Amino acid sequence: MSADGLIQSLTAAFDAIPLIDPHSHIEPLSPVSKSLDDILGYHYYTELAHSAGMSQKLLGPDADPRDRCREIIRFMDRYDNTAQYGWFVNICKSFLVFTGDRVTAKDADALFDASLKAFAAKDWEQQVFAKTNLEKIFLTNEFDDNLDGFDTAKYVPCLRTDTLVFKFREPGVRERLAKVTGIDVGDVPTLRKAVRALFERFVAKGAKACAISLPPDFTPTPEGSSIFWMLAENCREFKLPFDLMIGVNRRVYEKGVHQGQDLFDRRCSLIQYRELFNAFPEVTFPVSVLTSGQNQELVAYSWIFPNVVPNGHWWYSNIPAYIGADLRERLQGVPKTKLVGYYSDAYKLEFVLPKYGMYRRILAKTIADEFVRPGTLNETEAVALGTRLLRDNVREIFNV
Repeated sequence: MSADGLIQSLTAAFDAIPLIDPHSHIEPLSPVSKSLDDILGYHYYTELAHSAGMSQKLLGPDADPRDRCREIIRFMDRYDNTAQYGWFVNICKSFLVFTGDRVTAKDADALFDASLKAFAAKDWEQQVFAKTNLEKIFLTNEFDDNLDGFDTAKYVPCLRTDTLVFKFREPGVRERLAKVTGIDVGDVPTLRKAVRALFERFVAKGAKACAISLPPDFTPTPEGSSIFWMLAENCREFKLPFDLMIGVNRRVYEKGVHQGQDLFDRRCSLIQYRELFNAFPEVTFPVSVLTSGQNQELVAYSWIFPNVVPNGHWWYSNIPAYIGADLRERLQGVPKTKLVGYYSDAYKLEFVLPKYGMYRRILAKTIADEFVRPGTLNETEAVALGTRLLRDNVREIFNV
């Protein structure tokens, strides 16, 4: 089989694997887009268009959605070299019956009209699930989110804890915690009871993980009053993985677009988490890092620590050049049963398809180059390896 033929064959096999997406920002009561504005409002496009010269005038909440889409598309010829542009073209072809090879300014109105028609279908959510071959998708739930009114077997709750750890001293946060738990926190014992009550509430609704995004200078400490440490203790008790997304600095570009202000730097190290990893051997820590530079450290920690797991390709690492390099390092250095291959980080369901499509192609090429062509694996074994990264490990690590 030719080189291209092998990659195409593996990609097709991976396309047939039903997905369990272990991290997203989907709103389960409004999971799909209503118009093209929901697609192009994704921060990647507003960031890139603004970076390429687009004024923020049409990026505010009061701007006309059609005008905003026209302007973002008008600037696409300045960033049509990017992976994110490729996602958009894939969405247009998969969901909006677009037949061209490139999206240009003259396509804006037709695409907007097509989106209104397609997304208005009563079964649109089901259509997106079917076209994406998506079985389940994890959510990002604030501690007091309403967990009723949606299918938790399909939309899997996940307790997001940034607010608890970093904003607990704000009066409004304590009030929210008291309202959702019925516990008025006044000291460490009542705080412990309240945190445990949150876990009881989430687990009762089918939650499969706890998660937090952490700044580069954060170091968890085992102090008795540390909310972070209490979260780890409850993850151990309730047998939930604790997702750590490490290294983001908030509001670096203070005048940036919505969700387009945060960046990373290289100050953080996983050595800051050594005490945590050692103290909780029963807790699995799926770890996401923002830089390929830190990927080698994550590979080494996952190589040594049984409870540390490389998790997806997060944010600024989510482009093919970085995914390919990071994936090769992980496949060469980490037990295959510990690799959570990918997650979409999507805000709307339509983005799961193009993002996973990108990852599957990279996975197919990497496995072909690293294992099949050298003779280490045959094609059947290669498909099994890809299936493990795409699905099996998610099922086992998150117990879904």
